[in-house]
Amino acid sequence: MSRIRIGQGIDFHQLVEGRDFWLGGVLVPHHKGALGHSDADVLLHAVCDAMLGALALGDIGVHFPDTDNTYKNIDSKILLARCAQLIGEKGYQVVNIDSTLCLQAPKIKPYVPQMQAIIAGILRVTVEDVSIKATTTEQMGFVGREEGVMAYATVLLEKMAQ
Repeated sequence: MSRIRIGQGIDFHQLVEGRDFWLGGVLVPHHKGALGHSDADVLLHAVCDAMLGALALGDIGVHFPDTDNTYKNIDSKILLARCAQLIGEKGYQVVNIDSTLCLQAPKIKPYVPQMQAIIAGILRVTVEDVSIKATTTEQMGFVGREEGVMAYATVLLEKMAQ
């Protein structure tokens, strides 16, 4: 395997009433939350998939299947830490992350620094190594109608020095 590896992840979740809205490890106040087997943190799931994909290790569904009740309502920060452990076992570490959240509401700018700090802490990188951007879809499609949320993430991995 090469010394540098790049991975791309994407995730989608339906938005529904009566669920907490977790994004980037932060509970974001909103009248809807993401529906899923876990806490449905779309951003952390996209980052996990990007990390796993960089090393051709499959995706989070392979490692944490929604058919396994062990992962029912699990905190996605635990999944992110386990993905970090998996890439560490292969001799790699995260260099940086670039991610984009697609959602119509709520505005997440006030929560981004906390999200960056949480992700950086779990992955043992600096806050400056974690980019989180957000965009709306200009009220188009399922995101624009607030029926769902999606996230993209790109992760650069580097082989650790022996």
